[in-house]
Amino acid sequence: MRYAETGFNLEIDLTRGNIERVATDPKDTELYLGGLGTNAKIMWDRVPPEVDAFSPENLLIFSAGLLCGTPAIGCNRTIVTTISPQTKLMHFSMMGGFWAPELKHAGFDKVILRGKSPDLVYIWINNDKVEIRDASHLKGKGSNETAQLIMKELNEPKAQVAAIGLAGENRVFFASIEQGRSSASRGGIGAVMGDKGVKAIVVRGTSDIHVAQPAEFLEQCNEVMEYIKFREDHPIPGVIPILSVLGSPQEMMIHDEKWHTENFSWGNSRTRRRDYWTDEIAAEWMETLDSARTRMVSCYNCPLKCGATLNMPGLPTYMMKCFTKLTYTMAAMSNLDFGLTIAQKATEYGVDGYSAPQVMAFALELLENGILTEADFEGMPEKSEDRFFWMLDRIVRREGIGDVLANGTHWAAKEIGHGAEEYAHNNIKKHEQLPLKLGMLNPIYFLMYCTGEKINITQIEGQFPQAPFPKREHREKFVKDWFQVPDDKFKQYFLDWEPRGENSMPYYPTVEMTCEIVDWMEKMHYIDDALGMCAGLSSFHLKAPYHIHNYPKFISFGVGIEMDEEKLTQAVKRYRTLVRANNIRRGMRRKDEKPPEDHWKKRIPELEKELLDTYYAFKGWNNEGIPTLESLKELGLGYVAEDFINRGILTDA
Repeated sequence: MRYAETGFNLEIDLTRGNIERVATDPKDTELYLGGLGTNAKIMWDRVPPEVDAFSPENLLIFSAGLLCGTPAIGCNRTIVTTISPQTKLMHFSMMGGFWAPELKHAGFDKVILRGKSPDLVYIWINNDKVEIRDASHLKGKGSNETAQLIMKELNEPKAQVAAIGLAGENRVFFASIEQGRSSASRGGIGAVMGDKGVKAIVVRGTSDIHVAQPAEFLEQCNEVMEYIKFREDHPIPGVIPILSVLGSPQEMMIHDEKWHTENFSWGNSRTRRRDYWTDEIAAEWMETLDSARTRMVSCYNCPLKCGATLNMPGLPTYMMKCFTKLTYTMAAMSNLDFGLTIAQKATEYGVDGYSAPQVMAFALELLENGILTEADFEGMPEKSEDRFFWMLDRIVRREGIGDVLANGTHWAAKEIGHGAEEYAHNNIKKHEQLPLKLGMLNPIYFLMYCTGEKINITQIEGQFPQAPFPKREHREKFVKDWFQVPDDKFKQYFLDWEPRGENSMPYYPTVEMTCEIVDWMEKMHYIDDALGMCAGLSSFHLKAPYHIHNYPKFISFGVGIEMDEEKLTQAVKRYRTLVRANNIRRGMRRKDEKPPEDHWKKRIPELEKELLDTYYAFKGWNNEGIPTLESLKELGLGYVAEDFINRGILTDA
C-alpha cells in the first residue's frame, strides 16, 4: 500500500481525447518527494527545451503536495507546473483552498495535461470516473462564474473547480488559474490552460487517504496545533504586522498598512509616498475594509483565517488574493475602495494581481512620456481609476494597445521600442515583480531575487528576519525560543546584526553568512512545495510551526519513508537542482540573474559579483550558475550530467 499518496496520476491527451490512469514509481517519491519535486522530474523527462509554452508538447501539471489530504494542518497546496509564456522557463505556481486534497480523495496525485483540445472543454473528475465535457457555453465567462455554473450543471455543490477567465482564454501572458479561495497566478499558467482549450478542471473525491503510522503522525499534528494556538496568543514584537502572526499572509485582517504604503512604490514602481499614511487615511481604509469584508475564511484543514470574502457595492462576492489588496490601489495612485473594486473584476477575468496593475501603470507612464500617444489609447477615459478599468478590459480581450500590453512589460517594451524598455525596470527574468524601491543594497534579497526560480519574493523570503532589531536586548529575547533554526550559528548571526556600524548592511551579514541564510530560506520553501504545505505556516514566517526538525517526522510517519534532516536536505537539493537544470537547458545563465533595475538606489557591483560567485560555489554550480558534473553525480542526477555534456552545456574534461 502507498501511504499519503495514491500512487496514480491522471494523464489526459487533449488532442486525442485520451484519458489514462497511470501508476507511479514509489522510488521517485523517495528521491523527489512529490509536488514540485516529481513535477520537475516529469518536465525534465518529457518537455525538452525546444518545446515552447504554447506547443502541444508542453505539459500543464496540477499536482497535489505529498501530504495533501492527510491530517497535516494547513497542507492543501496545488503545485501547477508548465513552461511559462512570460519567462520561457519552467514555471511553478501554488494555490491553496480545497482542490488538491479533493484530487487526492478522488484517487490521483497529479493531473497531467498534454496536447490541445480543438474545442473549449472542461474536465470532470468524479472519483475514478473522468470525462472531457463541452464548455462552449462557458466561453467568455468569469472564473468564479464558471465555477458556479459548473457546480450547478453537475449538481455537485461540493466539487472543487480550478478555472480560467477571459484572460486565460485569450492567452494573456499573466493570466491566472482561479480556484475559489486561492489562485495560481504567476508566470501566465492560465494562458497555457487556455491555449490547451481547457476552461476548468472540476474534482469530487470521497475515497480515503492512509498514513503509515497514524498515532505518531497525529501526535505531530497535535504539536503543530498547540504551537499555532501559542503563537496566536504571543505575536512576535518588533516586526511588521503580517510577520508578527501566522498566515499566508493575513493581509485581509490587517488595517495598518503604513509600512507597505510608504515603503512599496506607487505607479510603475517609481514613486514612494513617505508621508502618505495619516490618521485620516487609516480611518478611511479601515472603514472601507470593514464594510467590504463579509467574513474571514480558511483553506482545507487549517485553523487560520487568512482569506476574506468581499462584497463591493453592485458586484458579486469574491475572494481577495493576498497582496492584491494593495497592488491596484498603489498602481493607480488611488484608494482602497478602488483597489477592492477593480480586484473583483480582475479576479473574474483571471489575471495575476502583481503583474496586471504594473503593466497598466507602465502603459500610462509611456503615455505621459510620449513613447505612446493618445492615438494608442483612443476612447480611454480621463479619470485615473476609469483608465485602469478601461485598460484591464482591453488587455484581457487583446484589443488595440491591450494586445501588446497583454504580453507583460518585458515583451511589450520590446515591441513598442522608442525607449520603452527603460520603463520596464521592475522585472526579474522577464517577469513583473512586487513593486519596491529601496535605498541601500540588501545582500540577502539580492541573492533571493537573482537566483530564485519561483520568481515571487513572498515565496522566497522567510524564516530569517528581514532586518536587524534596533537593540541587542530585543535580539537576545528573540533568539531565546528560536528553536526552528537548522543550526545555532544563525542565532549568532542575528544577535550580531546591527542597524548601523560595522555589522550592518550591506557588509553584514557577511557574504558567507548571506549564502547560508538564503539557502535555508529557499530550502524551506522547496520542502513546502513538495509536501503541499502553506508557506504561511512554514517557510514564509518567523518561528513557524513547521520547520526542518519536524518535517522529517511528518514524512516518516505519513509516507512511510525513513527520513531524517540530512536525507531531507539532500532530497531538496536534488529536486531544487533539477528545477535549475530544466531552466539551464532552456538557456538561463548568469546574465539572467539580476534584480529589478532600480530596486535599490545604492548598488555595489563588486559586492554583487562576490555574492553570486560565492553562492554559486556554495550550491555546487559553476561560475555561470550551471550545476557542476560533480554535484550532479553526487545528487544522483547523472542523467542530467549526460544531457548537459551531449548539449555542450558542460564538458566531461
